[in-house]
Amino acid sequence: GRYAYKNQPSIAAWNIARFAETLLPLLSEDPEASIQLAQRSISMFQKLYQENWYDGMREKLGLFQEKSNDRQLIDALLSVMFLQKADFTNTFLDLTLGRRDAQIYHTKQFLAWEEQWNERRRKQKESIADSTKLMQKRNPILIPRNHRVEEALEAAQEQNFSPLTSLMNALRHPYDYSLVNEHQYYSVVPEPTGCPYKTYCGT
Repeated sequence: GRYAYKNQPSIAAWNIARFAETLLPLLSEDPEASIQLAQRSISMFQKLYQENWYDGMREKLGLFQEKSNDRQLIDALLSVMFLQKADFTNTFLDLTLGRRDAQIYHTKQFLAWEEQWNERRRKQKESIADSTKLMQKRNPILIPRNHRVEEALEAAQEQNFSPLTSLMNALRHPYDYSLVNEHQYYSVVPEPTGCPYKTYCGT
């Protein structure tokens, strides 16, 4: 539904359009002029979003300057991740750490992509160490995964606040790579189930 990662841009645009509607009386005394002004601004959203999204993804891959084939490189990785059902957060964490344990890293598609990525990193003026530091700033070692949050909440209902305290302490430093082994428990993805996880506005 609307909370799926791929649907966030369209929902953001929808929210902006609703916000713009509330501003129409302030934009111009002429209703038609107000609508045109609002539509002009809203029409810029998709391009701005795309540019900023690719900038963010570029940094997650440790790339500094924009190059002509960066978008294809980013899209290719996401395609491999989709085909292999790879976890988003953990994939970028593995790339940052140089870990290659998961199945995705042994596929022909990933190995071909990795070769292009490494070549792209080598060609930039910044060092590989600088590239890795940038990745560490943009790729968290953990996120508040639903099954761990529910685990902590269920324990709290039984007056056991230890899991909640541990989770909150871990989440205080999501980009501290010195804690990556200490907080590995929170990086484990849930077991697959036949029932999709339902997310609501209050989540």
